[in-house]
Amino acid sequence: MPRLKLLVALLFIPALALAQRAMTTAELVAFVKSQIQRKGDDRQTADYITRSVKLSQKLDDRDVEQLQGEGAGPKTVVALKKLVEQSASLAEAPPVAAPPPPPPPPPPPSEAEQAQVLEEMRKYALSYTKNLPNFTCAQITHRKLEPVSRGLMPQGDEIRELVSWVDGKEDYKVQMVAGKSVVNVSHMQLGGVTSSGEWGQMLENIFDPLSQTDFHWQRWGRLRDKRVHVYAYSISESHGYSMNALDVHREYTSAYKGLVFADRDTKQIVRVTLETVDIPADFPVREVTITLDYDYTKIGDREYLLPYHFELDSKEDKFLSQNSADYRLYRKFGTESTIKFGDIDSAPATPEDRLKEQK
Repeated sequence: MPRLKLLVALLFIPALALAQRAMTTAELVAFVKSQIQRKGDDRQTADYITRSVKLSQKLDDRDVEQLQGEGAGPKTVVALKKLVEQSASLAEAPPVAAPPPPPPPPPPPSEAEQAQVLEEMRKYALSYTKNLPNFTCAQITHRKLEPVSRGLMPQGDEIRELVSWVDGKEDYKVQMVAGKSVVNVSHMQLGGVTSSGEWGQMLENIFDPLSQTDFHWQRWGRLRDKRVHVYAYSISESHGYSMNALDVHREYTSAYKGLVFADRDTKQIVRVTLETVDIPADFPVREVTITLDYDYTKIGDREYLLPYHFELDSKEDKFLSQNSADYRLYRKFGTESTIKFGDIDSAPATPEDRLKEQK
């Protein structure tokens, strides 16, 4: 049986070559792109183009250059250039129609509506942690250090932790560092750039009346195919973001600002950003920015809006630091909370397109 499968795989492209057909330029480009994505054999792709493709439209050198830039192999490029010569007398391919523009966003809400939405967001944020069940999950953090000046080498590692939320408190248990299992290493002993309090503290700090946060509605946005309110906010230094530079034994609390994204229909918060402002020039940390994304996750038989991706970027004297964390495999805390690292490796990573704000 294995030999039969291997033989079929070897004969697949030549068999296609027996079927002569006319192709439009768009169809040829789509075929080559598909072969690039599939990591198809360069020789077999070139043979198929040479023996089987008869263009009904002119192929342009620019199309070949673009395909080459996207990863078309050298033999494929040679075959495409021959088609450029053979199709030179054919009609130009009709221009591809531009996709229709996205529908315009709805008009801004009135001041009264903005105030009402903000109040619903506040109620949601201040009750958020109270409505969470006790749970545990895997946090996989990729840390990078890029040197600002010459003479220093980039650094990086991966941290795997089990994070538990029990009775309103978060707890981190470090399991692996740079691919090696560790014991008795706390979250704060990891060195480098670490953070905590993302689960609910960010929301509470921003929306707590004692923080005296200044809010204003900024614009409509679209995130993960849903229309969202985007509110800008700012918080003074007296209720700001705490930073601790352990190597020089200095602390500083910075004023900060950012954006809060809330679902238009439910008013639930799906993204929070944070950016420090006015840090003193002599403090080792120059700037910190944070983005925290929430998404629906099932725990037991219910769905909750929980963190699923976190980005922290900081600019320091000698390095630019980036922590990128994914949260996976949420479980009820207790008998169902066992998480194996093999499960973590097979769990899907966060898709890049879900992190992008749409127009």
